Amino acid sequence: MRKYIGALALTCAAPLASANTMSVCVFDVIGANGDVFNVMKDYALEMRSLGVNLQLKPYTDEGVAVGDFNAGQCDAVAATDLRTRPFNKFTGSISAVGALPTYDNLETLLATLAQPRAADLMKSNGYEVLGIFPVGAGYLFVNDRSINTAGALAGKRMATLDYQKDAIHMVNYVKATVVPSDITNFAGKFNNGSVDTAYAPAFAYEALELYKGIEPDGGVVDYPLAQLTVQLIAREGVVDGDTAQKAREAAWDMYPQVMNLIKSQEAAIPDEKWIKIPDQDIVGYQEMFRENRLEMRDGVNRAPSVYDPRMLKLMANIRCSSNPGAAECTADNRE
Repeated sequence: MRKYIGALALTCAAPLASANTMSVCVFDVIGANGDVFNVMKDYALEMRSLGVNLQLKPYTDEGVAVGDFNAGQCDAVAATDLRTRPFNKFTGSISAVGALPTYDNLETLLATLAQPRAADLMKSNGYEVLGIFPVGAGYLFVNDRSINTAGALAGKRMATLDYQKDAIHMVNYVKATVVPSDITNFAGKFNNGSVDTAYAPAFAYEALELYKGIEPDGGVVDYPLAQLTVQLIAREGVVDGDTAQKAREAAWDMYPQVMNLIKSQEAAIPDEKWIKIPDQDIVGYQEMFRENRLEMRDGVNRAPSVYDPRMLKLMANIRCSSNPGAAECTADNRE
């Protein structure tokens, strides 16, 4: 793929003066010095070779970034799939709870979505996905190492993004207490002891100082609850179909670079801070998550209907391809 993109860049290079300009509202909780914004700067260089000049505008508040995009102040927005789900339910379901337990599963999925045959699925409701970038697996940060099972979460205060309906459903399912939060204040609530747990990728350990919240008796539960991504959403027609496809391929070509960054962030968490879960417990959690995904696909048992069945089926096929002996692969109610 990298060779293909490199050749593509040479053949499609355009003088900067003739490049189409596209403004992008970019959410990065750290701002212009954050890792997401830096990834988007690298992506902008790739897009220039395709004749598109991205003008990146940093935002530290994700809601404001999406709001400005909705108000027409940007041609596109780069934000987490938790926020971009209303623009494309299919790609917004990548972060479905427990759906991609390994980075190998994630790699297979993103490689599939970057192919031309997936192009139609990148369009929805007048919007188009121009790129998908991993942010890392979401982990549970806890202030007490005894919070290492689903049962131990009962009664615990969990910082929960107030717009993340699937997370709210899961918190209620395990009988924990939802503490409404947003991307700008959840870390502070965890660090000052207002909540017992918080959910975030590994980058938050240092960047948002979550190491403070786990001291002295807490840690990071070593189980990926979901795979979070940043998605670049544009109004359909801002670029032509051929350029949109090349843009998605350029984003996919950056996957090794982005994953190296994510792995370095996870490696920065000291080994003794990780909380291991027994393998037999993991099997039970996987089934619990699957049952909840089905509920949130179908909108039953008071669950919100937030997941796209086509994405759930695709991810189930990927899981079963890598682990065909899993019980879910022969279940009557397969995703």
